[in-house]
Amino acid sequence: MERPQPTFQVEGAAIRTLRMKLGLTQAQLAELAQISRPYVTQLENGDRSDMRPPTYKRLRTALQIQEDDRSLLTPPEEQHGKESHARHDGEPRPHPQDPG
Repeated sequence: MERPQPTFQVEGAAIRTLRMKLGLTQAQLAELAQISRPYVTQLENGDRSDMRPPTYKRLRTALQIQEDDRSLLTPPEEQHGKESHARHDGEPRPHPQDPG
């Protein structure tokens, strides 16, 4: 049995885009999602990205996003992230236990 995710990583730009498309202010979105306006600001600016499932569900509902729509989520390759800034020269990196 698969455990539910403890948090969802959301994409602030996607939240802002959808909010604006719906003609909502940050305060209106905050009220609809039952979160604070500063929290909406932090999400949109990328200062915060992790959301617990109940909060994510309320935000998704406020933005009229279906449950299976993942447009608010950070793409998986960006979630674990800082590795994407590492230098890659096409060669696989040796495993730490590899002798060579």
